[in-house]
Amino acid sequence: MTGTDTFPGPALSPQWEWNHNPDTTKFSVGNGLKLSTATVTNDLYSARNTLTHRIQGPSSTATATLDLTSMRDGDRTGLAMLRDSSAYIGVKRDGGRNRVVMVNGLTMDGNWNTTGTGTEVAGADLPGSKIWLRANADIRPGTGRQARFSYSTDGVNFTPLGTAFTLNNAWQFFMGYRFAVFNHATQALGGSVTLQRFDLTAP
Repeated sequence: MTGTDTFPGPALSPQWEWNHNPDTTKFSVGNGLKLSTATVTNDLYSARNTLTHRIQGPSSTATATLDLTSMRDGDRTGLAMLRDSSAYIGVKRDGGRNRVVMVNGLTMDGNWNTTGTGTEVAGADLPGSKIWLRANADIRPGTGRQARFSYSTDGVNFTPLGTAFTLNNAWQFFMGYRFAVFNHATQALGGSVTLQRFDLTAP
């Protein structure tokens, strides 16, 4: 469950699961996981090829190292706390420039219809084409547990971004939260990111 995955290939390791049946033409594994955009949407819940990973309890930290070189305008990539109430830290590319953002308010109703596509609550300009995205999740039983997001441009010094995200523990979604890495388009297909490594640590 814990440790580092550098996606040596040729297939994904068994700890990974897709949120939808994947479009196998839109990803490749080998010296990193290349995620090409598979869906044009502003709704993360509708985006195909979002890769999910169980969260190690009682708390753990996921760090995703992403190469952003091949992103295109309108693309959205990031690391999410994924459930029927979700939030993420990620990168938005618009007008040829990248911004790192924290977004919350992604919600679904009891019939799995999207009721909120999210609100950006914090953001910063992002120089360079590589980023480390981090989510720390407290999934102990009980209410009021939180996740916090941060990012780094050097893999060493991490900057908190946005507000703490309070996790929903309603019984209808019994599987609980998962870490999720995504890349989708809002304008047109053709862009990609490479997930160079994924680290999961638990205290």
